Amino acid sequence: MTETKHLLDLQDVSIVFGGLRAVSNFNMHIDRGELVGLIGPNGAGKTTAFNMITGVYVPTEGHIYFDGKLINGKKSYQVTQMGMARTFQNIRLFSELSVLDNVKIAYNMHINYSLPHAIFRVQRYFDEEKNVIDEGMKLLELFHLDKHAHDLAKNLPYGAQRRLEIARALATKPQLLLLDEPAAGMNPQETKELMEMIQWLRDNFKISILLIEHDMSLVMGVCERLYVLEYGMCIATGTPEEIKRNKKVIKAYLGGEV
Repeated sequence: MTETKHLLDLQDVSIVFGGLRAVSNFNMHIDRGELVGLIGPNGAGKTTAFNMITGVYVPTEGHIYFDGKLINGKKSYQVTQMGMARTFQNIRLFSELSVLDNVKIAYNMHINYSLPHAIFRVQRYFDEEKNVIDEGMKLLELFHLDKHAHDLAKNLPYGAQRRLEIARALATKPQLLLLDEPAAGMNPQETKELMEMIQWLRDNFKISILLIEHDMSLVMGVCERLYVLEYGMCIATGTPEEIKRNKKVIKAYLGGEV
């Protein structure tokens, strides 16, 4: 165990694909309760960094610590069990299952009955199932999805599917929530509502949030600190105001518009 005091700590993390360094010597940390953004042009390595953090990829070099524990080489489900959850740039719901079932699946790691309990339908099984349904409905209500609980996930409007994916991630009871371009495909009003929701999530669920987003108004409006990647390398870090004035960032990404 490292002595790092941060909830998430990336130390000189790199990953190489066939000779291409997709992310190079990346250092980043997130403290408890922080809302941090990761930005950069297309192909900068943002989602690759997410994938290393969440166990999809194993870093070629460097170390990743979560809650003081080294997580290099951990599988995605193990990282989730440790208290980390994510959404994806392209929505990944169980489209043929109901809205409620999508959330119930995420509660699976917290159930307290065994396979024999389920097979023989003992009282613990029924008690746990009722608790999962009750908790799932409370979560759906918070996201204004409770009226759609028994609808198929694929039949929800796009914005509602985004909210469901976030609700499902929260059902795992994470300490850190990673959002990969949650505003993708949203109109300005939906983006404004999402910005308010992200702040509300951090404050009410007492979690840390790491956000990848191309919508600069959203990122600058909600994040306390930002990291900027270009060609897999971190070219700047700081507050939104500092990033706005950074010449390297303006040249690489912002184009002087923010």
